[in-house]
This record gives sequence, C-alpha cells and structure tokens, in this order.
Amino acid sequence: MKKPLTLLAVALLCVSCAPAANTTPAPAESPSKPTASAPVSLSANSGPQAPGGTIPATIGITWDQTSKDNAVDVAGKAMTDFARPTVEEKQWANDLARWLTPQATADYSAVDPANIPVSRVTGPATLDVDEANGFGVMAAVPTNAGTYTVQLLRTGKDATWKVNRLTPPSS
Repeated sequence: MKKPLTLLAVALLCVSCAPAANTTPAPAESPSKPTASAPVSLSANSGPQAPGGTIPATIGITWDQTSKDNAVDVAGKAMTDFARPTVEEKQWANDLARWLTPQATADYSAVDPANIPVSRVTGPATLDVDEANGFGVMAAVPTNAGTYTVQLLRTGKDATWKVNRLTPPSS
C-alpha cells in the first residue's frame, strides 16, 4: 500500500511542476515573401548552389581526347553487354556489372534480360560533352531498337568511366 501512494505523490509533484500548455492560437500568417532561415551556402569557387546558381568549374578535370575516347569505348562496350536478351540472367548481370557504378549495379541486378528490346549495337557511340563538367557525360548509342542514352560518370581525371544509367529511346 505504501508503494502506490509514493508513486501517486511523485506523479502529482511532477504534474504540478510541469509548465502549462500554451492554448493561444498562432497568429495568422501574412502573405509576405519568405525569408531565408540561414545564409546561402556556397559551392566550389564560392558560387551559389541552387537554384539560379552556376555550374562549378571542373576542378582540374578538363576534357581531352583520351577522356572522350575512353568514354565512347565504355559506352559502346556497356551497351553491347546490355543488348543480349538471350543470355542467362546471372551471366548477363555479371558481364554488365564491370561497366556500372555501384548504384547501377544494384539497379540492374534485378533486370531480366529477356525483357530487353535491344539485341545489338548498330554504330559507334557519340558524346554530348559539357565542357564545364569533367565528371560526367551523356553518350548516344545506336541500336536495332533505336538510340539509347548512356550516362557515364567518373570520380577523377584518371578514374575509369562507369555507366550510371542506360535509357531506352523515347519512342
């Protein structure tokens, strides 16, 4: 009997010390322009991040012919390994994985190659180079099912190009 009374006394003591709830309604918001809650953070070269920012410089990665040739080579080889709908799933995924980023490897690991509409590459890849971005490039790879877009990424000037996404033709 002593324990319940002690617990009740402690509970009442805590309730009496707690601050009262504020029941005053919040003031209505006026339709004014929002203000920043913190200063704008800056990116490389002290430029704003987004929106309305500028693309940061390539930070020492410039495009040269070797970079372009390597990107074209990886895009073509990755697309060739991708365009094999008759290959067994595990073999297809393992062969394709050598060209992929870790995220793309995870994304494409569940793909059934039998559902892929393309079966061969019909020409060389061409690049759409953004000179301000030495870390990524888009390649167009012609196939018997239309032109696929291949997104390639690298982590540095001498790093290997890796495919992040293979996008089928829109039509």
